[in-house]
Amino acid sequence: MSTIPHFIDGQRTDGTSNRFGDVFNPATGEVASQVPLATAAEVHAAVQNAKAAFPGWAATPPAQRARILFRYQDLLMQNMDMLARVVSSEHGKTIDDAKGSITRGVEVVEFACGIPQLLKGEHNEGVAGGIDMFSIRQPLGVCAGITPFNFPAMVPMWMFPVALACGNSFILKPSERDPSCAMYLAEIAVEAGLPPGVLNVVHGDKEAVDALLRDPDVQAVSFVGSTPIAEYVYREGTAAGKRVQALGGAKNHLVVMPDADLKQTTDALIGSAYGSA
Repeated sequence: MSTIPHFIDGQRTDGTSNRFGDVFNPATGEVASQVPLATAAEVHAAVQNAKAAFPGWAATPPAQRARILFRYQDLLMQNMDMLARVVSSEHGKTIDDAKGSITRGVEVVEFACGIPQLLKGEHNEGVAGGIDMFSIRQPLGVCAGITPFNFPAMVPMWMFPVALACGNSFILKPSERDPSCAMYLAEIAVEAGLPPGVLNVVHGDKEAVDALLRDPDVQAVSFVGSTPIAEYVYREGTAAGKRVQALGGAKNHLVVMPDADLKQTTDALIGSAYGSA
């Protein structure tokens, strides 16, 4: 049975933990592969690797970072069929639905390509007698993303492309239930020219999450998932002095007006409720 590796320092890396999680093929219910559940020490090593990669990446001119992201966007589209098959095999989305979710993620990469314009600071002369005011925008350091099962490509791409464009390095901890897509996303980023260590992927469960939340070298954490876990991530992360954004319990609500097309409304409701079931 195959084992899905971590992705650290620009290469696939076998886990040293003796704990593994089963990854199921939702079409058959059978175990298709296993994923290593990283120890706190493994997570810390990945963070240290990202920390070492950060100064060089932060010093890279924003326009040069954007050129890498432009290549990344192109390679993601070239690899769309492969990524969709990976998402479908572990999550269960149809191929068309998987492609749609990947495309939504690629749109964020496209947005991140324009980050150089948004990174400009401000300068105001004469805000008071003999006083000028200016502001600059600087990267934080190592950031982390903890992502859910329902969108294994789109939600990670909500997070790391913008963080990378701003000059940060990034640790991605995807859902252990469909972890392969995250590894391929990182692998393609290196192919696009991203330096090793700037984007690392570690697999794991609560032990890995807690290690990221408590590691003093992780400056910011982004989370998407259930409300109870979002509250936990926010509480633990902020207690450790990190910037945290935590999205929990999103619902695809829909308001039906009296003149709505019932056939179209029914289709929208079914998609909202069961599109990622």
